[in-house]
Amino acid sequence: MGFMDFFKKTSAPASGSVAKDRLKLVLVHDRVNCSAQVLEMLKTDIIKVISNYMEIDLDELDIQITQTQSEENNGTVPVLYANIPIKSMRKIQD
Repeated sequence: MGFMDFFKKTSAPASGSVAKDRLKLVLVHDRVNCSAQVLEMLKTDIIKVISNYMEIDLDELDIQITQTQSEENNGTVPVLYANIPIKSMRKIQD
């Protein structure tokens, strides 16, 4: 980093790119026929099940449906993405 680079403004993502990303997300949800309500119910169920085994950080939890390249290289496929930070494991009683 040069001396003058220090004074340059760091720019936030352009509103056009943010809108494009949001549109992609809406299209993915539409293609897999997953409404916001269904995604929220799915998220609630996942949290319930995982919470039986571990303590998770609900503030940093991120569950969404995105797209990824298929393994057969015939286009993209919807994927359920879950980033669930684990605080600790619960002791399971036998």
